Amino acid sequence: MIKTLIAFFSRADENYFGGSMHYVKVGNTEIVCQLMGELVKADTLKIEMKNPYSPVYMTCIDEAKADLRANARPELVSLPASIDEYETVILAYPNYWGTIPMAVATFLEAFDFTGKVILPLCTNEGSGMGSSESDISKYAKGAVVKRGLAITGSQAANSKKAVEKWLKSNGML
Repeated sequence: MIKTLIAFFSRADENYFGGSMHYVKVGNTEIVCQLMGELVKADTLKIEMKNPYSPVYMTCIDEAKADLRANARPELVSLPASIDEYETVILAYPNYWGTIPMAVATFLEAFDFTGKVILPLCTNEGSGMGSSESDISKYAKGAVVKRGLAITGSQAANSKKAVEKWLKSNGML
């Protein structure tokens, strides 16, 4: 049986929404993954940093920028022993400085992705996918990285149709 994993990094707390800051209890990326979970049969893994970024948005982005510049690999709360059982990994994350959060790089480098398909999904407020697709290919050696889907974070709760279309185009529905 072909198995799918939805692995995602998401951030609640203070977030940027098209020009202003709002506090949210559930991050935009996690909202999209919840909608996706209604469409596909998949296991879910939340990528969580052992020492999370600040709940204050401006401080968080400074911390994320410092990690990117240092090519850091933040320690994660936990990782599965293996992802061997999965053929497809839907990888969802917010756009941090034009690419994936470094915690996602930590996750990707922890496993052998040879022969696996990665479907990237990126939430953002206008910056799109950035270089995340090519960066995922660097960190997940041997993976087949498909064209990703960029979702405007402030529209996460209304993204089900776009997600469904993307999943269909990738043979997931």
